[in-house]
Amino acid sequence: MATPPLMPKATAVWLVDNTSLSFDQIADFCNLHPLEVKAIADGEAAQGIKGLDPVMTGQLSREEIDKAQANTGYRLKLQEAKTRVPETKRKGPRYTPVSRRQDRPNAILWLVRNHPELKDAQIMRLVGTTKPTIQAIRERTHWNSAQLTPMDPVTLGLSSQIELDMEVEKASKHLPPKPEGEVETTLLPVDETTSEDAMAAAFARPAPSQPKEEEIDADAVFAKLNSLKDSSAAPAEEAEEAEDDVPSDPFAGSSDEAKAGETADGDDESAGKS
Repeated sequence: MATPPLMPKATAVWLVDNTSLSFDQIADFCNLHPLEVKAIADGEAAQGIKGLDPVMTGQLSREEIDKAQANTGYRLKLQEAKTRVPETKRKGPRYTPVSRRQDRPNAILWLVRNHPELKDAQIMRLVGTTKPTIQAIRERTHWNSAQLTPMDPVTLGLSSQIELDMEVEKASKHLPPKPEGEVETTLLPVDETTSEDAMAAAFARPAPSQPKEEEIDADAVFAKLNSLKDSSAAPAEEAEEAEDDVPSDPFAGSSDEAKAGETADGDDESAGKS
């Protein structure tokens, strides 16, 4: 889609009133629908809009308009601006969409853990947060610190990888130099790991020996199972013998004694009455 001119509807109003261009030509130049241009010509749309002359604003030339009026199939081309105005950088924290603001603490935690050399001002530029929030996350005093999980701000869409790399590079310049004897634990370059000598050494390296599996003796396994069965069967037999020794009705004797006592009491009472 072509770049639309400044104030497309006002430009379309002027072209409708001052040229004999077709609706399709005006619609293509102003990025409008042909029916919308027709409504402007009929007075049904853009009634309160004043026409803007694209020739005066330097967006079209008179020769371009004459060429398009002579050929209905010709499409107008927007003139390039003779002067380019640099974009003004907005000062202050970066704007973060509402849907992603809840992810900012996670991004700050990731930056604090993985790039401790970054200053608060750099984190503020990357994520668009405030200094008290960064300080609270660093000191683990944030109200939601227990639920925070470090997440890459590039993955979350809060900043670009180029911006993050630039800030890390700036911060690394201010780091103190490392001792001479200290060796950085980094990955080897691809040229070294994929060279012919490295590949030959990797294939020539013997494979790690695997421990041999012990041979299983079936007779020993079944003998052990039989011994386990015998040991478990012995307590069961002892329990059965103990159950046989217990009388079937343990309360039978006590009930007979109780009945005999009741009859004796009854005889004594009858003798006393007589």
